[in-house]
Amino acid sequence: MTTGHSFTRHDITFPSDDSRCAGWLYRPTGVSSPPVVVLGHGLGATREMRLDAFAERFAQAGIAAVAFTYRHFGDSGGHPRQLLSIKRQLADWDAALAYVKARPDVDRTRVAVWGSSFGGGHAITVASRHPELRAAVAQCPFTDGLASALALGPGASLRMTPVLARDLAARLRGKAPVMVPIAAAPGSPALMNASDALPGYQALQPAGTTFRNEVAARVIPTIAGYRPGRAARKVAMPILFCVSDTDSVTPPAQTLRYAATAPRGEIKRYDAGHFDFYTGETFEELVRDQIEFLVRQLHPAPAVSTP
Repeated sequence: MTTGHSFTRHDITFPSDDSRCAGWLYRPTGVSSPPVVVLGHGLGATREMRLDAFAERFAQAGIAAVAFTYRHFGDSGGHPRQLLSIKRQLADWDAALAYVKARPDVDRTRVAVWGSSFGGGHAITVASRHPELRAAVAQCPFTDGLASALALGPGASLRMTPVLARDLAARLRGKAPVMVPIAAAPGSPALMNASDALPGYQALQPAGTTFRNEVAARVIPTIAGYRPGRAARKVAMPILFCVSDTDSVTPPAQTLRYAATAPRGEIKRYDAGHFDFYTGETFEELVRDQIEFLVRQLHPAPAVSTP
């Protein structure tokens, strides 16, 4: 029978601009130079929130994995805390790739990126800027800030205007940021308030998590203007889009339109909600599809066969 690779997990840090990112390196044992995939999470999330589950499966398939937490969040550096900057997060992705390519114990010519939700949008952007990558995976990706804002409804944006104004004023005065919840109950001011958003985030938090359900409100207008799906047409390498047909956070119709523009895009659709992707049967289906795709593109060493 064929069994998966065993693997080891190592705590790592790497520099990014003026600070550092914390992460984990999962490395299959007995493989001298495995391919590697870099994993980044969604809106305000940290790597403890099920990135480990995906990284472990990839390592068992013979693919090294680096799961990292963005600056300003979790146990990574960066001040002020809970600052969600699209520009800084994209710089963190670049720093993660530079870190991977400098390691002598992985194959720097076989590198892929994997992102989920907001990180899925980042994965599209990063892949469009790094043609040397072998593959990309965008899971339930955030592809269009305007579409997501419209899904929230105009009332939601209006309810967040006062806290946004207070945070912008605090920034001008050099004061601590004014926070807005990432996820909240329907009708409450938050970046996400669909019925499954708050319980979805809560379900991903392990004991002792570093996750805080808040970000500096100044990010609101930049999220609305972020449309990473437009970069799909510039992604030269194979890219797998894993799309939720019932997504309450990243509207699937717009995502599918963008995905269709990727020259070497592959699309998998799932009858499951945005937050169902991380656990249970949906996770199992997703990770099987993603491993099949990544193995096809990265050609890891086969698992050991035993009698």
